[in-house]
Amino acid sequence: MSPPPPPLGRSRRRGSRPDRAFDPALDDTELIAVRARFVQGRWSDARALLVATGPDWDRRGHRLLALAETPSAVAWAADWLLVEPGSADASALLACASVIRALRPKAKGADTARAREACLAAARTTPEDPTPWLALLLLDRGREGGGDECGRLFEEVRSRHPDHHHAHHLMTGLLAESRPESGADPLHEVYDFAAWAAELAPADSPLAVLPVVAHAERYRVLVAAGTEPEDPAASGHWSGRRARQVMKAAFDWWLEWEREDHPRHRVDLNFLAHAKVCQRRPAEAAALFHRIGPYATAAPWSYSGRDPHDAFAAARAYALGTL
Repeated sequence: MSPPPPPLGRSRRRGSRPDRAFDPALDDTELIAVRARFVQGRWSDARALLVATGPDWDRRGHRLLALAETPSAVAWAADWLLVEPGSADASALLACASVIRALRPKAKGADTARAREACLAAARTTPEDPTPWLALLLLDRGREGGGDECGRLFEEVRSRHPDHHHAHHLMTGLLAESRPESGADPLHEVYDFAAWAAELAPADSPLAVLPVVAHAERYRVLVAAGTEPEDPAASGHWSGRRARQVMKAAFDWWLEWEREDHPRHRVDLNFLAHAKVCQRRPAEAAALFHRIGPYATAAPWSYSGRDPHDAFAAARAYALGTL
């Protein structure tokens, strides 16, 4: 019998030290090198990176949002746009950076209005690019009462890139939050959405992992509502028939199709590893932690109310047998 998984709930730290920040660039070494120069206002390297990225929409969105999170990103993108008024890349970066600014805790209403206009301007500049619509989806997803428009914005993204990874994750999180009072409803709409997206996607698409994401997102909601315990080991959410089927299908997909070339594949690996730890499957989780390496993500390790760095470290130690 395998040892019990670590308690992933409770003991959340107040505040966050800079050295405990999660890096949105993940394992994109080209992006990391360019970002180091962009924070100094040297946007020409960012321009070259985005030109090289081309219409790889998942990678483009990943890179733009990582650059947008840097200090002074709005100012540097605005400077770039002044020098090159017709630049689609500068316009998209300004849109993403404006959204990140508008979502910060001390943002004002005017920041939201400016972010929305920047996104619409970027969308007009390059109608085929889903990234400005992704930025708008992030904006509405992140503000109180903004969820009503998210379905329409998701369809704008999907009409340009049907398998958009980040957009599907955002919608999964949003749908999971509906009807928390219904508890562990196996017919909840988030499960239908994730299954629908996974079935429509090509065989090698990482959207095959979306049902696992839906299961974790729904767990987050139920824990917050008080209908599931914060310790997944004490919850039936991870041991039922649906959980077993979803986790097996996703893990089997990973064994056959592992997509190391996808810019957000470490996000999927974190969700899979979290699910395997919650299921008390340390050997399978260990294989995933080896692939994850140092590239932990806040979601889903924060979903039980614990500091995500602590939860990730405890889960990895359990899986690798070093507890």
